Amino acid sequence: MSKAWKLFPHADKTYEYGGAALKKNWQRLHRGDREPFPDAAGLDALVAANAGLEDSAGDPVKAAAALQEAWRCFHAGAFEEAARRGLEMGLLGYVVANKATAIHANYLETSVARKLELFREVVRRSEALMAAAPAWANAFYLHAYALGRYSQGISVVKALAQGLGGRIRDALTRTLKLQPDHADAHIALGTYHAEVIDKVGAMVGGLTYGASKDAGVAHFRKALELNPDSAIARIECANGLVMMYGKSKLPEASHLYEEAARCRPADAMERLDVESAISELEE
Repeated sequence: MSKAWKLFPHADKTYEYGGAALKKNWQRLHRGDREPFPDAAGLDALVAANAGLEDSAGDPVKAAAALQEAWRCFHAGAFEEAARRGLEMGLLGYVVANKATAIHANYLETSVARKLELFREVVRRSEALMAAAPAWANAFYLHAYALGRYSQGISVVKALAQGLGGRIRDALTRTLKLQPDHADAHIALGTYHAEVIDKVGAMVGGLTYGASKDAGVAHFRKALELNPDSAIARIECANGLVMMYGKSKLPEASHLYEEAARCRPADAMERLDVESAISELEE
């Protein structure tokens, strides 16, 4: 994290969840990733289920306060600060650090080389966290997310040739086994099916990678059912439909983008999703 990160360009007091406001709004803020609220009791349960986290847990009350502050930074768009605070906590802070790094890289980093480097950092940290915390769903989800965005950056065809597709699929499958209502994992799996079919065709995609149009659509629909306020679910669904079915789905895709642009963001990440939809409609 030596190079300064670009600042979130849409600062808004609405995204600052000071004091008790974080817990009060947590369910809405994490409807997509189902991350448990990090209070002392929640961290005790997390460590009890993942023995590899014991060394980084320390005093659960202090750890909870530190982790909550890192998440406040994330939701407000202070991604670099969120990542720094998370990394200072060791493995226990890797989920917030990885999510902050990945969202910054995806939306705000303009250098392609630096973007890929940041995604690789998230992948490496996620691998360490998956080994230490095999029951933490977001350890696996963020591994898949970073690998997926990295794959898009180097080209999906090249990523498939390197075997990254299987790693992404397996990490998302594990995420949903641990947390079946993980809307963001459903989005990512829908995108996996769509991109494979788009690049290698339905027949090869099905035989070689287990991809299918029906499965892709089902994952997108499930994501929207679980998180109906999600702009990114609509954006990825729109993109996926066009990849799988071609121009016949353009009207539906346009409608989904219009809905995404009208979504009301609850934090900085969601604001970036909405701004992405708005920019796409303006082009």
